[in-house]
Amino acid sequence: MCTGGCAKCLGTTLIPLAVLCTLANILLFFPGGEVPEESLHITDEVWCFGGIVGSGVLMIFPALVFLGLKNNDCCGCCGNQSCGKRFAMFSSILFAAVGVLGAGYCFVVSSVAINRGPKCNTGNEWVYPFLEGNYLSNHTLWDACQSPKNIVPWNLTLFSLLLIMSGIQVVLCGIQVVNGLFGTICGDCKCCGCCGGDGTV
Repeated sequence: MCTGGCAKCLGTTLIPLAVLCTLANILLFFPGGEVPEESLHITDEVWCFGGIVGSGVLMIFPALVFLGLKNNDCCGCCGNQSCGKRFAMFSSILFAAVGVLGAGYCFVVSSVAINRGPKCNTGNEWVYPFLEGNYLSNHTLWDACQSPKNIVPWNLTLFSLLLIMSGIQVVLCGIQVVNGLFGTICGDCKCCGCCGGDGTV
């Protein structure tokens, strides 16, 4: 597959992942699927906006750049022979790095949130009743959270989804870094003759 075509495939995959991460982060603002009485009742890590900013907004820019590489003029930027596909592929490496940072941020925030557990009402106060992820292997500890209802599986499921999807985004952006290096050094295959081109750019 040509480097531009590969980048387009990566971009096409990143956009739905960014949308899903954004939605997951938004749902976390409603503990247990309920509207909180106070913002202080929301788990602190939700306010880090890992899914909205890290794996959402910051991921849209690389995705759009990757999608545009397929249609980039391999004969130059507006006719300028000194740039073109090679420069576009090089710039995609920089955007891929931004994507790695954004998704990495979401991955770290989600990991911390899963390990810490949700903030909930234990009957007397709103606290974090779990220590060092001990609730992950002992479901009987979940009863410590009296409200919101089902807050533990709610937070665990959504943060786990963010963890998995941001991990996939890191891998995809990492692939584009390698793909971009090939495109920068060798040019796109469409410009090299294998797709009917006359030569490399």
